[in-house]
Amino acid sequence: MSVETIISLFLGIGLAASTGFRVFLPLFALSLASHYGVVPLNESWEWIGGMPALIALGIAMIVEIAAYYIPFVDNLLDAVAIPLAAIAGTAVMASTLVDVSPLVSWGLAIIAGGGTATAITTSTAATRLASSAKTGGIGNSVVSTAETGTALTLSSLSIFVPIVALLFVLLIFVVLYKVVRKFRK
Repeated sequence: MSVETIISLFLGIGLAASTGFRVFLPLFALSLASHYGVVPLNESWEWIGGMPALIALGIAMIVEIAAYYIPFVDNLLDAVAIPLAAIAGTAVMASTLVDVSPLVSWGLAIIAGGGTATAITTSTAATRLASSAKTGGIGNSVVSTAETGTALTLSSLSIFVPIVALLFVLLIFVVLYKVVRKFRK
């Protein structure tokens, strides 16, 4: 496996994890990075860097971020975000894997990309639900801000320092594991 392939794998995992926090922000970041030639994409996914995709993903990102600040609408969005994050996580992983056979690429995309995104978005949905129950939805803006900030940070790290992004994803999973374990007791 070449260094470029390993870096593209780290990039894909980082962006997939980021889709667990916000579905469209990492897709927009990938589109922007591809548009300006910062990130090479799999040949069949080069359309993501085109202007129509950039505009559509930018609008979707703004609408999604704004909607998460509306109490109880945010909880409804979480129900839709779980399957969307799985699809987006799979897509970003598949699009960033270069010089990999389609069988391996799609296997990794579904398992590592979709699985990572689903695990994180399920956790964030549970966090928002707990916040809604404890604060009547008033505290959800803090949760939304933290999620958007994490998605932005993780997307940026994934694009510019993919190895650090992978470490950040591993840290997120360790924290999630400890939180779930704590709640089970």
